[in-house]
Amino acid sequence: MTMPELFDMNGTVALVTGGGTHLGKAIATAYGEMNAAVYIASRRKDLCEEVAAEMRSAGLDCTGLGCDVTDEVQVNTLVSEIVRDRGKLDVMVCNAGGSATRSYIPDASITEFMTTLEMNLKSTYLCAQAAARVMIPNHYGRIITLGSIHSSLGADKRQYGGLGRSGPPYQAAKGGVLNLTRGLATELGEFGITVNCISPGQIPPPSHDEALVERWRLNNPLERTGVPDNIKGAAVLLASAAGDWITGHNLVVDGGWSTW
Repeated sequence: MTMPELFDMNGTVALVTGGGTHLGKAIATAYGEMNAAVYIASRRKDLCEEVAAEMRSAGLDCTGLGCDVTDEVQVNTLVSEIVRDRGKLDVMVCNAGGSATRSYIPDASITEFMTTLEMNLKSTYLCAQAAARVMIPNHYGRIITLGSIHSSLGADKRQYGGLGRSGPPYQAAKGGVLNLTRGLATELGEFGITVNCISPGQIPPPSHDEALVERWRLNNPLERTGVPDNIKGAAVLLASAAGDWITGHNLVVDGGWSTW
């Protein structure tokens, strides 16, 4: 295959959870730009529909749907709806996540801990399983999970000052996502399904505290923080034919943060 053919996603059906904002939106846009039929879904159905309409106005094939990815019935229904529409699902990006942390060790809330695990680890497991169920008969599929540099690293709380931070619950959840990815890769490889993790570094949304973003910039080898478009290349690599021989891998996209 030529290089353009390797990365072209024409004929591919992809689902990006949490696809209405930030990194999910960038990934969904990348797939649309590479000619895939893209579905985005989150609890904010109205937002997903709005973003999908924007993408269609730009000439991309995108549909917005609603789904709480911590609810097994809703996840299974979402995947079934896409398969009814398109006949298959080729790519599942388990992007939806977040942190419920508002309190910290030694006075941390176990409820916040469990909620953070549900938002990241349970949701990834449910989405991966639902996708695998429809990919196995086709002996083909791409499952991409979203980890973090905190899948493998702790965080320097001194950088945050009095600001809130995700803390150990998020690090535990994202560490679980990374090793879940490896486990799924070994389980599903025989069915022609690759499973890989993308671990972004500091890619703050515009609303983030400016002083904190500046500290992150100064502590990164490239001396800048990331932007959502920085995730697009990695996402297309792992979803396209270019990623045929990659599975069980953690692709760190952090501007060198983890090299210090």
